[in-house]
Formats: sequence, C-alpha cells, structure tokens
Amino acid sequence: MTVFGAYLRPRDRHASSSGLVELLGEFGFSPGAARVALTRLARRELVARIRHGRHVDYCLTARSRSVLDEGDRRIFTLARQREPLGKPDERWTVLWHTIPEDRRLQRQRLVRRLRFLGFGQVHDGAWVAAHDREGDVDAVLDELDLTRYAALMLATPAESVGVGSLLARVWNLAELGSRYEAFVADFGDRDPAALDDRESFVLRTQLVHSFRLFAVLDPELPPSLMAAPPDRESAVQRFDELYEALAPAAQRHFDKVTAR
Repeated sequence: MTVFGAYLRPRDRHASSSGLVELLGEFGFSPGAARVALTRLARRELVARIRHGRHVDYCLTARSRSVLDEGDRRIFTLARQREPLGKPDERWTVLWHTIPEDRRLQRQRLVRRLRFLGFGQVHDGAWVAAHDREGDVDAVLDELDLTRYAALMLATPAESVGVGSLLARVWNLAELGSRYEAFVADFGDRDPAALDDRESFVLRTQLVHSFRLFAVLDPELPPSLMAAPPDRESAVQRFDELYEALAPAAQRHFDKVTAR
C-alpha cells in the first residue's frame, strides 16, 4: 500500500502486475510472495484487477483511496501543528464501542485505523486520542458501517486527577525517542543527487514506509504531559526534504517498470 499510495495517486492510472512484482522484489519479496500480497489486497478490496487479454493491471479502489487520503492527512500533519499543544481548551477524543462478534472483520479494521490516527487503547472497546479526531473517526465508523455500535466524546483531561500513569499503559512512550533517533540516522545523510532513478524509488519508498509508523507510535501528547522527542523535528524535516527531492526520479522508475 505504501507503493500504491506514493506512486498511483493522485493520478488515475493502472500498474501492470508484472511491473509491481518486479518492484516489490526490490524490498525482498519473491515473485510468488509479491503475487500473494497483491491477491490479498484485491480480496480486501484495496486494489482492483483489470484484465487486458492475458495481462493483468491493478488500480486503486474507492476504499483504498479513502484509506490513503486518511493516511496522508495523518502523515503530513504529524508534529506540524500550527498552534502549540497543551492549550487549556485542547480537546481529546474518547471512543467507546461494543461491536458484535459477527462484525469481527470490521472491528479489526477499525482497530488498525484508530491506531494509525494516534489512538491508544484504554481497555477493550475504549480508546483515547490526544487531539480532536471527531471528523476522522466519524468517517471511519461510517465507512465500516459501525456507527450504531459506537459512542464518541470530545473532552479535556481534568487537572485534579493525573493521567501520567494511564498514558504509560495506553502508549509505548519509552521507545519513541530512540525510534526518531534511528530514523534520522538512517536517512539523515542521503544525497538525492547521487542516486539514479531505481535507487531513488527504493529510498523514497523506504522513507515513507518508515515514517508512517510514527502515526501509530507518536500520540503527540501536550508538552505538559510529555516533552517532544529530541529528534522528532529533525525527522519530520528530513522526511519532507527527501520526499519531495526524490519524487521525480522515483516516479520515473515506477512508471517505466509498471508500464504495460
């Protein structure tokens, strides 16, 4: 999905099956494993197959566009708030749900989407995010047809009762700083001008795939509750620089390999 999201959008176009299998080989997928991965995405209705005689192309579906649009909003706003966090009127989002067992698949999809939006699980069926995510959650619940099984509240943490111990259980904050440090170390000294088109494609895809994990790991808590990880700003800046600088060459390689 990182490859589809980075190179098929916003253009409405198709990518050949053989080309996608070749590209996935750059990241360690055998041809058989790559075809299985594409088949699974098709079964989940995240991509659609289009046949042209003996050839098969793939394109995005309405569902995948929705998921990728949501992902872009999260990735490209992460740690880039214009207003300082921790304002007295900063609203948090609290979600409760009681989803029946016959909707297990939708529940699993909801959990993945909530984590990507920065939610942490308080206990089974109860989630909290340190920002106003009402619009995003409404859209996800509607898409998955789960609105009737959920309740949503916007609130502010009470100053009279500390939430520090709760946060340590909800999010794994201990490793967050080292994750940002590792990201800067991995991508900090890469020079786009020294790379050919294939190398640019590989690096840019790895860049996006690595950075998107921070959407799950980093709840962006107010400074009053947690100091920002020291390398977060450097990681965001480096991501933005490389994402744009590598784009033309990476796109050329993707287009060349996936053209039928």
